[in-house]
Amino acid sequence: MKMTKLVDIIVKPLITEKASLITEKYNRYGFVVNLKANKNQIKLAVEKFYDVRVMDIKTSIIPGKLKRHGRSTKKTSKTKKAFVQLAQGQKIEFFKGV
Repeated sequence: MKMTKLVDIIVKPLITEKASLITEKYNRYGFVVNLKANKNQIKLAVEKFYDVRVMDIKTSIIPGKLKRHGRSTKKTSKTKKAFVQLAQGQKIEFFKGV
């Protein structure tokens, strides 16, 4: 199945303490992306939405966890994270004016 819309590729930016440290140290930004998205699609989406130049992408699939609800257990769905390294001197501002 081929994804045609760039809007469907990036789900949300990763805004955590660990992702912030990686951003400061390596100029890498984290995103939660669609499970079926590949690195080329992620690169196109980030470059188009944020008007930056992507140098490298590292992706990982996080397996779902077992959660208990009383006696029964349910499994959460798996997610895919992408860490995008930008060209030197470029940055993305998730919160403008804050």
